Amino acid sequence: MNVRKLALELLNKTEKAGQYSNIAIDNAIKKNCLDTQDSSLLCVLVYGVIERKLTLDYIINSLSSLPPSKIELNIRNILRMGLYQLIYLDKIPPHAAINESVELCPQRSRGFANAILRNYQRKSAEIVFPDKEKSPTEYLSVTYSFPTQLCEKFIEIFGFEKAEKIFDAFCKEPSTTLRVNTLKISTDDFVSKLVAKDINAERSSLSPCGVKVSGSPVSELGIDEGLCFVQDEASQLCVLALGAQSGDRVLDICSCPGSKSFGAAIEMKNVGEIRSFDLHENKLSLVNRGAENLGISIISTDARDGRIFDEALENYADKIICDVPCSGFGVMAKKPEIRYKDPKESEGLPQIQYDILCNSARYLKKGGVLVYSTCTLLPEENQLNVEKFLAAHKNFETCDFNIGGIASKDGMLTLNPYDHKTDGFFIAKLRKVK
Repeated sequence: MNVRKLALELLNKTEKAGQYSNIAIDNAIKKNCLDTQDSSLLCVLVYGVIERKLTLDYIINSLSSLPPSKIELNIRNILRMGLYQLIYLDKIPPHAAINESVELCPQRSRGFANAILRNYQRKSAEIVFPDKEKSPTEYLSVTYSFPTQLCEKFIEIFGFEKAEKIFDAFCKEPSTTLRVNTLKISTDDFVSKLVAKDINAERSSLSPCGVKVSGSPVSELGIDEGLCFVQDEASQLCVLALGAQSGDRVLDICSCPGSKSFGAAIEMKNVGEIRSFDLHENKLSLVNRGAENLGISIISTDARDGRIFDEALENYADKIICDVPCSGFGVMAKKPEIRYKDPKESEGLPQIQYDILCNSARYLKKGGVLVYSTCTLLPEENQLNVEKFLAAHKNFETCDFNIGGIASKDGMLTLNPYDHKTDGFFIAKLRKVK
């Protein structure tokens, strides 16, 4: 199997069809029975090129005498892959990166591709990026490969310096974080088990049940044995903020793929009741299979729209997880396609989120706790939505919390990738007081 050729096919397919790269990669690995080394290279090439696409295109356009529109997608993706290897992958010899890329081209385009890649070797120092002071938006866009619309949005919200720190953090390879299933094994024993297999593993500094791993295939981490599941530290902190206890009735309003339901069940020692809902019935099989694998028996699933009131659930729950659909502008390190979404596409989300929050609040008992969360950094989906809710619901108040040494402010906490080394994530803890 020529892994570079396969990577090229996936890049062409994902850009033409708009398919998410992680799905395409998973399917390709299974279909072609790739070993660990080839799977790793495939992931690096596909994710890397998608992540750095705007930067690579800027360089290609700087080196090419052809107008950008005259370079067909297949050739552009070959050039992107070649440049990505030259710039970002120091373990691949430059001659190999160039020769393998040229070999992927049809005969008529090989001279052009060879010239572009060798020109980069000779003239890389002469390529001038936009000036940070004169053109801050274009500088961020080209340097970190984010569209100008998103750069403008983040500069407006956070200011230039913080926006640059956020974008830089999103360009770093994220570690894999696991949530240990302490129904089956202690966190310390789990780490020892991984270390004994020569897996680079260490306890999370933020979550008492989290373990960070690197350099090993997921298949070797104990997931199939039900000893753990993949869950970012920010998501783990969200579950811990809920404070679920044995015997609680818990509703997870938008539950798929289920990690928060699983975490709550483990905190409850698998005693009590968790009802996990999602709009899409076909996705709930992920929750059911995951719970079975982990040995969790207190989760039941049901397809429903979180905005539609169910009278049977009024004042039903002790705890509610309200992790609403969001723009995803906090998980761009793990899902590189999200960075190319126009922020305007997400303008309708705050109202949907607000409607789900208002409806979910009706299911909470007096004295109960609801945690509202998103995996985005946009204020209109986060604190502004919570403030709007509190203004209209005088029977709710925020509750401050401190988890992993990080304290909320007015019951709200925003985690960001450069300060906390987590996904960009928002958590608000609310209590029904009457």
